[in-house]
Amino acid sequence: MRPVPSAGTGLFPLDDELALLPGTLTPRLQASLVRLGSWMPFAHAAREVGWLTRAVVSESVAERLTEAAGAAYVAEQTAEVERLEHRPPPEPVGPSLQQISVDGAMISLVHKQWVEVKTLAIGTVVQEPNGDGRARELSYFSRRIDHTEFRRLALVETFRRGVGTALVVVAVMDGAGWLQKFIDFHRPDAIRVLDFPHAVEYLARASHEAFGAGTAATSEWLGQQAHALKHDGPDPVLATLRALPAGPFRDEALGYLEPRLAQLQYPTFRAAGYPIGSGIVEGANKVVVEDRLKGSGMHWAPQSVDPMLALRTIVCADRWEEAWPRISARLRAEDHARRQQRRQRCTERRAARTPALPVAAPPTPDAAGAPDASPVVLVAPARLPTMPVPASPPKRVVNGRPTKAHPWNRRFLPHLPPPPAET
Repeated sequence: MRPVPSAGTGLFPLDDELALLPGTLTPRLQASLVRLGSWMPFAHAAREVGWLTRAVVSESVAERLTEAAGAAYVAEQTAEVERLEHRPPPEPVGPSLQQISVDGAMISLVHKQWVEVKTLAIGTVVQEPNGDGRARELSYFSRRIDHTEFRRLALVETFRRGVGTALVVVAVMDGAGWLQKFIDFHRPDAIRVLDFPHAVEYLARASHEAFGAGTAATSEWLGQQAHALKHDGPDPVLATLRALPAGPFRDEALGYLEPRLAQLQYPTFRAAGYPIGSGIVEGANKVVVEDRLKGSGMHWAPQSVDPMLALRTIVCADRWEEAWPRISARLRAEDHARRQQRRQRCTERRAARTPALPVAAPPTPDAAGAPDASPVVLVAPARLPTMPVPASPPKRVVNGRPTKAHPWNRRFLPHLPPPPAET
């Protein structure tokens, strides 16, 4: 008895018309699962979806679909950077005063390997009643990559927020060299401000060395110098720092602060309404990165980090409604490409199994070596009445696949516009 062949895999044409995503979940259910998986552990996300919708979803499915959606957004942003590098459109108009800050945070990979995740935070600066500037409307870009590639890929967010067209950009960061190169790449004329708590940290080390850690003299000296640095500027503070007894931490503080005098003009910055602290990126390290990727007992596979970071930048900046249509469109396009490749492989395998058609043998030569020239007798067929030949209906199935004439390919929802043709 011959075995029954498998029906194989495919996609019903109505699935494309309804814009269904690959898998067994409806688009809304899959979007809900991915969004919950971006906020909480995958097991919790699967349980919450089950409680809310009565759908049975496993932890592995939640993990797979969430990371696939994040990977699709990473690919979408990378493709956008390539488009901006080759044919940049007009950049959106930025605000009158904008802050950018960049910093890193550590997370644990499998086998307890610690790596740094870099995060960019961008905000529009508004003036508070006391005159200080504070960044609002925050957005983020975060990746686990080296400094050069991070600087390049962050273009997708700096372009979107109009960093290049903002009237004034204030870059509040620490004094690391790679951060200064980041500013040079995205906005060379930005106002560079050394993060105020970072500067005070160097003063604290010098005070601990001179007066002892935890002593009243240390607290009094540090409080006076921090107040003077914010209200009077760096000159009197550096003079007081030089007067301390020589030591490694005092020399380190002088070596770090003296070359950065232009970034320590805090009274001038505050008078202009500029922020002097990088709290927006310190908060991003906690909210975007650590709250989801640095939980108790969490150790991430390297390929899972960037997809999760990409989703976190969306949900933490409240940009889900903007980003999810792009994610779902790429997921459908990738699934269509996979089906096309699978169909091509199946066609090639069938062609390899199909036997070749027999070829007519050449005429047989006679004994003298010449081709047989025997006369061919043609018999005229009997005359038959000519009958009109009916037109054959178009084939509905070719090679086991439905054609355009098959009833499956009729529009199920004719009142809706047809889906865009996939390229």
